[in-house]
Amino acid sequence: MQVHITAVGPDNCGLADPIVHYVTGEGGNIAEIQMYDHDEEHVFAMLLRLQFPVDRFGALRDAMRDIAAHTGLSIRVWSPEERAARPRLAICTTIRHEPPLALLRAIRDGRVKAEAALMIGNRANCRSLAEQFGVPWEQIGDEQGIADNDRLTELCDEHDIDYIILARYMRVIPPATCWKYAGGRIINLHHGLLPSFPGLRPYHEAFASRMLTYGATCHFIVPDLDAGNQIIYQSTFTVPPGMPLDDIVRLGQEDNEPHCLVEGVRRVVDREVRLHFHRVVASKRS
Repeated sequence: MQVHITAVGPDNCGLADPIVHYVTGEGGNIAEIQMYDHDEEHVFAMLLRLQFPVDRFGALRDAMRDIAAHTGLSIRVWSPEERAARPRLAICTTIRHEPPLALLRAIRDGRVKAEAALMIGNRANCRSLAEQFGVPWEQIGDEQGIADNDRLTELCDEHDIDYIILARYMRVIPPATCWKYAGGRIINLHHGLLPSFPGLRPYHEAFASRMLTYGATCHFIVPDLDAGNQIIYQSTFTVPPGMPLDDIVRLGQEDNEPHCLVEGVRRVVDREVRLHFHRVVASKRS
């Protein structure tokens, strides 16, 4: 079975050795390994993707728990195959209702074969959606909307989350959190076409450039903000010359962005695509 192991913690010597030695000694075949040493933050991070004997998966988790206790690393062992038929999603929101509502409806109607296991907000705006669809709700932001990223991690672990969906979640996920769910477990909806229009105001920047085609991008998250080569799906719409910016934004927010998110999540949940060395590739289905 395919297994992802992530390890994040204070930088030190020899942190990767016990993990690599164990998985290879138990018959694991490593397909991808990435290690990062963030000197300015004194953080070590590693992603290991491998094929591992399915009958040893439980023992692997126990062994990684022991290594975590010994090294001080935060280690996660995850397989996309464990709940492949219906992976568990955490849907993160801020203000906009349209993208999370579209995703919840697609899950309800069976167009996205997943379970909305948790909704998380750095603001309370989308709490009513969680209540409407019977999804547990957790708010992790303070009065200014500043998110508690440690709490986000705790909640995703408590709820056995497979994929974290940033449904117009307007907070930057810090690098350490990205590494904890590395390898294609965090999916973001960006309200502009990447790589041309990153950042917080893509509609305005496209409008200033006199564009007539606007769009949204669903992409895997890596630590580089809105990096362009992790694109899962993009959807566009064309407007006539002279259309006011407010009307363009409304079209994008109400129609285009929700469609983009649903189709992007569907592609990942159906295992049509995956992330490999920070690039989106077609999945090899067994």
